[in-house]
Amino acid sequence: MVKKEELLKDYEQAEPRNVSKTDFPPNFVFGVATSAYQIEGACEEGNRGASIWDDFTHTEGKIIDKSNGDVTVDHYHRYKEDIDLIAKLGFDAYRFSISWSRIFPDGLGTKINMEGITFYNNIIDALLQKDTCFASFGDRVKNWITINEPLQTAVNGYCTGIFAPGRHQHSSTEPYLVAHHQILAHAAAFSVYQRKYKDKQGGNIGLVVDCEWAEANSDKIEDKSAAARRLDFQIGWYLHPIYYGDYPEVMRNNLGDQLPKFMQKDKELVRNSLDFVGLNHYTSRFIAHATKSPEEGSFYEAQEMERLVEWEGGEVIGEKAASEWLYVVPWGLRKVLNYIAKTYNNPPIYVTENGMDDEENDSSPLHEMLDDKLRVRYFKGYLSAVAQAIKDGADVRGYFVWSLLDNFEWAQGYTKRFGLVYVDYKNGLVRHPKSSAYWFMRFLKGNEEKNGKEE
Repeated sequence: MVKKEELLKDYEQAEPRNVSKTDFPPNFVFGVATSAYQIEGACEEGNRGASIWDDFTHTEGKIIDKSNGDVTVDHYHRYKEDIDLIAKLGFDAYRFSISWSRIFPDGLGTKINMEGITFYNNIIDALLQKDTCFASFGDRVKNWITINEPLQTAVNGYCTGIFAPGRHQHSSTEPYLVAHHQILAHAAAFSVYQRKYKDKQGGNIGLVVDCEWAEANSDKIEDKSAAARRLDFQIGWYLHPIYYGDYPEVMRNNLGDQLPKFMQKDKELVRNSLDFVGLNHYTSRFIAHATKSPEEGSFYEAQEMERLVEWEGGEVIGEKAASEWLYVVPWGLRKVLNYIAKTYNNPPIYVTENGMDDEENDSSPLHEMLDDKLRVRYFKGYLSAVAQAIKDGADVRGYFVWSLLDNFEWAQGYTKRFGLVYVDYKNGLVRHPKSSAYWFMRFLKGNEEKNGKEE
């Protein structure tokens, strides 16, 4: 097992150090992130069509608290209020997503819904009106993400079945078919932009991968190999075809005919179809070799590994957030950023999601829910890790907090709160900035000194 002192001696991360905006390059982007289905609501307004999540959430037993995103936090009607919050907190940018069911209600892309186009135009225009660095959007949007966390749809949607569309019947093949077509779709969108829009708009196209850092549980070769496999099955699955023309060798060996093959014309389309890498990162694990994975699903069985959460001696890897999978492990972010830089020729990287959750608690008074001290420590540690990765040489250009608002958290419904801003679900969805929001406000204004008082 891993000895804590030995691993952390080079990472200065036994305790989160104070971090300052001056630790980052002058043009570094700080932003907040949201996701359309999780915040918009208005499921039957604006000529919106149904999405797979509409069907999934209205199926009995799929969401832990039996909730859905029909209304969620009503961003559709409150976007101006929410953009005011972003501006008041001092963030440079806003990463939001487009609901394709608003743009193409028929699900086929045959007819554009102009009401949906107008809604997203209004969001962009409201952002550009604010007196901050929202000018980084250029005259309009400059940075585009084709797909966010494609692995989550491929694995949780088509292997374990805990996400929409809830399939698991062909878990040994469907996740890899889904991923294959996600990669081809991303590359096709990149190609269209290069041919038709790049010269005029000058924007950049990225793909967002999600990854928990995989730290070998010991110096044994089998544990180191297992950790490397784990990373290949997370990051390499999507980035290897783009940078090297095919899936990682270990995936091809372990999966055989379960893994689709790229035709030569597809390899040419996919190769180098990326201007930047987006990384969603929340936590880390120790990885040990295991001939039989304790986790269900062919995706995990093929990796021949076990995920662990304890140091040598039994201490847990980090403080625990509300979700059972989320431990506070800042040094893991530094490691994964350096891994991407080393493995993929140091591409521009944006940390497109990073954050932690609190448990929804009906009995806690509001002031206690707003006093999120652990989240403040989380951000101090993880921002410090980003600053250290930049000093190591990784080309990290931005950091986006997940999330601006408490919202609908997929299979967990409204039982988990990730927001900088508390949303009162029982009293008109009123927004209340938490302590972490005020900490970011001071940080972004340059008032958070390296030797300042601990929150």
